[in-house]
Amino acid sequence: MSEERSKRTAAETDPLERLGKRLKKWISFSFTCLMLSAAALLVLILFMRSQSLPVSKMAMASEMYDVHGTMIEAYGGSKNRQMISLKEMSPKVIEATLAIEDRNFYGHFGFDPKGIARAAWVNLQHMSKVQGAGTITQQLARNLYLTHERTWTRKIKETYYAVQMELQMSKDQILEQYLNQIYYGHSTYGIQAASQLFFGKNASELSLAESALLAGIPKGPRYYSPYYDLQNAMNRQKTVLQTMVEAGYITQKQADEAAREKLNILPLANKKPVTAPYFHDYVRRLGTELLGMEEKEFEESGLRIYTSLDLKAQKIAEDVVTEQLKDFPEIQTALVAIDPRNGYVKAMVGGRNYGENQYNRVFANTRQPGSSFKPIVYLTALKEKHFSPVTRYLSEPTTFTYDQGRQTYTPSNFGNKYFDWIDLRTAIAKSDNIFAVHTVLETGPERVIEMARRMGITSPMKPMPSLALGTFPVSPFEMASAFGILAGQGVRVEPTAILRIEDRRGRVLYEAAPKQETVIEPAYTYVLTKLMEGVFDQGGTGSRVSSVLKRPVAGKTGTTNTDAWLVGYTPELSTAVWVGYDKDRNISAVESHLAAPIFAEFTERTLESVPPKLFPIPEGVVNVYIDPATGKLANESCPDSRMEAFVQGTEPTEYCTQQPARNDGDQNSEPAKRKQNGTWWEDLKRWWNS
Repeated sequence: MSEERSKRTAAETDPLERLGKRLKKWISFSFTCLMLSAAALLVLILFMRSQSLPVSKMAMASEMYDVHGTMIEAYGGSKNRQMISLKEMSPKVIEATLAIEDRNFYGHFGFDPKGIARAAWVNLQHMSKVQGAGTITQQLARNLYLTHERTWTRKIKETYYAVQMELQMSKDQILEQYLNQIYYGHSTYGIQAASQLFFGKNASELSLAESALLAGIPKGPRYYSPYYDLQNAMNRQKTVLQTMVEAGYITQKQADEAAREKLNILPLANKKPVTAPYFHDYVRRLGTELLGMEEKEFEESGLRIYTSLDLKAQKIAEDVVTEQLKDFPEIQTALVAIDPRNGYVKAMVGGRNYGENQYNRVFANTRQPGSSFKPIVYLTALKEKHFSPVTRYLSEPTTFTYDQGRQTYTPSNFGNKYFDWIDLRTAIAKSDNIFAVHTVLETGPERVIEMARRMGITSPMKPMPSLALGTFPVSPFEMASAFGILAGQGVRVEPTAILRIEDRRGRVLYEAAPKQETVIEPAYTYVLTKLMEGVFDQGGTGSRVSSVLKRPVAGKTGTTNTDAWLVGYTPELSTAVWVGYDKDRNISAVESHLAAPIFAEFTERTLESVPPKLFPIPEGVVNVYIDPATGKLANESCPDSRMEAFVQGTEPTEYCTQQPARNDGDQNSEPAKRKQNGTWWEDLKRWWNS
C-alpha cells in the first residue's frame, strides 16, 4: 500500500508528466478559443456579407460669400464626372494607379497589414507621418460613406466598411468604382473626365506617360495638377513611373522613355466663367490650411466661407484690366487691393486670363519692384536720419563707394536725365535714382531691410546700394500690404481674405482676428504721403493719369527692363498693379506706362460712391511755407513758396534770405497772410477729416 502511494507521489512530482498535462490543457484551451474565434469570425463575415452597405454620403457644395454676404461661387458646383467600365480604361492607367496607391490591392481583404507595418516603420524612422497605409478599398469607403476627420473612430469604421465591400464586391468592381469617383482637381471626378480635361482624349487612349501623370494627381490635386504647378506634376509623374518599375509593371527603359515624352496638356477651359477665379483658388488654399482639410473635403462639406472680397471692386478690377490691355494680347498683369483700415483683401486679379493660365501673379516673388520700393527707403530715412522734404542731394552721375571702400556702384537715372540740386519732394516726383542711393547709404541698408520686414515684406534682400532701386524681388501682395501702412498712419493690419467659416449646421469653425501693429509713428507716414502725392502732379512720373484721379492719392511708379508698377493708396484703399511678361522678355516704352492707368481707373471707379477724403493730419506734424530753391522758410523776398509738411522738429528755422520779414506785426503783411493761410489750411483739413 505504501509502495503504491509512493509511486503515485513520484508520478505526481515528475516534471515531465506535469508539463505534459499542462500542454494538453493549453492545447485544448487554444483549440477551443480558435474554434470559438473562427465561429465568431464566420458569424461576423456572414453578418457583414448580409448587411447592406451604407447609403453613399451625399456631398454638399461649399459656398463662398463676399464681404456684403453675396454669394460669389459654390465650390464644386459644376462637377465634371463620366462613368466608364474598367475595360474602357487604359491598362497603363490602372497599373499606374495600383502601383502608386495600393500595390497589394489584389492580395488583401480591404486592409493591408504588411502595408500598415511598412508605413509605421517608415514613419518611425522619420519621426513623422510621411507614408500612409490606406488601401484603395479604404479610400473608396471613406469617400463614399465617411468624412475625412482624422480620428481613430473614423479609421475603424473605414476598415470595417472596406472589409464589407470586399465581401460584397469583386476586386474589379471596387477598382472600377474607385477610378470613376476619385478626385483629380478642378471639379473633375473619375479617370474619363480627367483624361478629357487634361489631354482631350478617352481614358482608353492614355499613354504610359499620360497615365503616370494622372495617377499622381489624386494624392494632392492642389500640388500635383499641372495647371497649378507643372514642375511638381512632372516630378510626381517620375515617382509614379519608378513605382511601376518596382512593382514589375514596366521596365526601367520604358519608365525613362515615358519621363522624356513631351505631353500635350490642354489649356484649362472654363465652360462657365468663375467669378474672381484667382481669389477663389487663394481662399481654397487658405481654407484647407486653416481647417486641416483635404481640398475635396473643403469643397464638398457644405461650408460657408465668408470672405473680404468686394464683388463690385472685383468686377471693376477685371473690367479695367481687360480694357487697358486689349491692345497688348501677350502681356500679363496682377492687381491686388487691400483696405488699410482692416486689412481686408477687396479685389484680386492674378492674370489676364485664368482659363489660359492659373498662375497667380499677385503672389509672384520673382519681380523687381524698381522705384516703387523707394518710399520704404525714404520712410526709414525720415525716421532714423531725420530727413525732411527739403533734404537735398546733387543729382548728377555718381560712383558710390561701399563695403569699406572695397566696392563701387554707379547707378544712372532713366534716360540719363539729372536735375542738379534737388530736394526729397522732387526726388520722389522725378524718381531720381542718385538721390535714392545717397539716402540708402546715409540711412544704412540694414535699417531699410529691417523697416521692410516690419512692414510685412519677407522676400530675400541684401544690404547693398542697389536695394534703394528695388532690385530685390517683392510680390504685389507684399507691396500693397506695405503701402497700406502708409495709408493707415503707421499701423499694419494683417491682410485678411477669410473672415469666417461655418459648417453646414452654422457652427463657426474659424473666425479671423487680424493682428494690428504700430510700425511707425503717424507723423512720418503723413509727411511721406504728402510727398508721394506729388508723383501725380505736373512733372511727376504719374502725371499722365492726374486727370483721371479726382481725390487725394499718394503713390509711386516703378519701372525695370521687364516690369512696370504703380503702387498707391487713398485712406480707404491700397492697391498694387504690376504689368510685364511671364518669361524673360523686356517691356517696351509704351508698355512701361500701362500700370498707371489701370491703377487710376480702378481706384476712381471703385471709390466712385465714396466722397474724396484728405489724409488725416496726425499730431507731431507742422506745415510751413518754404522756399523751394533754398529749402528755408519763405518770406516776402522769396515769392515762389510752397507749403510743406514736416515732422515736428525737422522744419527749417532760417529764412530764405537774410532780410528780415517786414511788418511782422501787420496782419496785412505777406508773411502774416501766409501764416494765417497755413493755419486756415490745417484747420480746414482737420474739419474735413472730422
